[in-house]
Formats: sequence, structure tokens, C-alpha cells
Amino acid sequence: MSANGGTKAIVAALLANVGIAVTKFVAFLLTGSSSMLAESIHSVADSGNQGLLLLGGRRAKRAATPQHPFGYGRERYIYAFIVSIVLFTVGGLFALYEAYHKWGHKEGITEWHAVPVVVLVVAIIMETFSFRTAIKESNHVRGNQSWVKFVRRAKAPELPVVLLEDLGALVGLVFALFGVSMTLITHNGRWDAVGTAMIGVLLVTIAVILAIETKSLLLGEGAEAHDVTAIEKAITAGPEIERIIHMKTLYLGPDELLVAAKVGVRTWHSAEELASGINAVEARIRAAVPAARVIYLEPDIYNADADRADSGAATHIEPGETAGRSGG
Repeated sequence: MSANGGTKAIVAALLANVGIAVTKFVAFLLTGSSSMLAESIHSVADSGNQGLLLLGGRRAKRAATPQHPFGYGRERYIYAFIVSIVLFTVGGLFALYEAYHKWGHKEGITEWHAVPVVVLVVAIIMETFSFRTAIKESNHVRGNQSWVKFVRRAKAPELPVVLLEDLGALVGLVFALFGVSMTLITHNGRWDAVGTAMIGVLLVTIAVILAIETKSLLLGEGAEAHDVTAIEKAITAGPEIERIIHMKTLYLGPDELLVAAKVGVRTWHSAEELASGINAVEARIRAAVPAARVIYLEPDIYNADADRADSGAATHIEPGETAGRSGG
């Protein structure tokens, strides 16, 4: 659902931004407004970013190879990180440069006065529809999380990226409308520069937030606490496993979770029985957390006496791990 919803939101944003970019650029050519130029480049950058997200989603579907045995799921993270760089450089830094340039050339808008206002109002309406689509698709997967928590914790990067881009586009349009309106009222082009600078600061801020969040995904994030709990319960729900000695999880891609655990097992009469028991545990894990597609369970004999001997010592337990000691 997240992948389909993400694609729908990306396409909606792409169509809106292409149309908006053309109308803004025409308005800039007619009026010479720096706010309109900054917004034109912003929309072009956003359109390119949505193309990158679509490309990343497509490339991530490639089958695993001997060189990349866990597949290409993380390509979606890489392209989302590239989006943050494009937004920072092409959108944010260009707007700040244009604001600096306009501040030194403070001529106002001398002709086609109504054009930038009309274009910006129409762009706000179009961008609102795109933002509404992103919100609607995000609500399918957001659950009870706050919007801040959803952006910070989402494993699929497309929806948070589109949400922040659309939010930035809407606020940026309001900033541009403020700069253009004040320029028309006062006949002082420095208000246009102020609006452009506000757009630049906004885009740089959003780009930094996206870079931080996608960097965390690129480095490798483990499962959320509720999924870790569900996996632990699934492992110990049957008679096969006496306890979890330790466990690690890692997202290989937005929809693929790796689970690796050393588990204490009871005494088995044959290797065939042991293999059958491990298979049953893996089936329970996948039923509890469908994203857990890659599972490695290492059976060991749990030494309860050794554990009791150490029960008085302080033990550091990593998130997602269960304390214990193996016999070998």
C-alpha cells in the first residue's frame, strides 16, 4: 500500500509542478520578479525530484544478484537523499543568490502588474490539490502517529519527501505572494528580494531535514519497537524455542526487514526435527510482521546455570535484544 500510495502522490505532485513551473516562468519573463524566478526554479527542481523518486522506485524492484544478494531496495533511500541535495542546491541556494542579486537592483515591477498575483493564486490552488493527495495517501499508512513522527519514522521515503516538498511549495508560494504584493504596493523591489530570501531559507531548511532523515535510512535502521516485540512474541510463542539469546533487525529496503537471532532451543532428537521447528518459527515471524522477509535463526543450547550465575551482574541490553548466554 505504501509503495502504491507513494507513486500516486509522486505523479500528482509531478503533474502539478510541471504546469506550475511553466506558468511561473512566463510570469517571470513578463514582470522580471525575482520571487517568480525563484519559484520557477523551485518548481523545476521539484519536478526533477519527483522524477528521481519514480526512477528510484523502479530500480529498487530489480532482482537480487550475486554481487547484491539482498537486492536493491535501498536505492529508494539513495534517490531520496539525492532529492535533498537537489532541493538544497538548485532550489534553496539559487533562491538565496537571487535574493542577494535583487537586493542590489531594487527596481519594482513596472508592467503586467496583475500577472504574478494571478499566477501565484492559481499555483496555490494547484499545489493544494497535490498536497491533499499526499496527505490522503499518507493517512493510509500513518496510523495514529503524529505528522512529525511519521516523517521521522517512515521506512518508505517517498511519501515524507513529497509531503515536505508540497508543504514547502505551498509556504513558498505564500512567501512569493507576500514579496510580489508588497513590491506592487510600495514600488520597492527589495520586498521582492525579501520574499525570495524567505523562499531560499525555507527550501534549505526542508532540504536539511530530508538529508538527515534519509541519511539515517541509508546507514541502516532496525525495526520499530512494536515490530520487535511482535517478532519476539512470535519466536517464543511455540514449544520450539526456550528463549531468545540475542536478536538484531535491519531494514534492507522500505518493505524488506532482515531478522537475525541466536535462540536457545530444547533438545531435539534429530536434525530434521530441529529444521522443522525453525521453519515453524520463521513462519510465525512472517505472519506477525510481513516485512520480515529475510530471517536467519541460529539455534543454540541455552545454559540456564550460567545465566543464573551472572544474574547479579549489570547487563547492557541493546534495543531489540534479549539478555542471555549460550552454551557454546
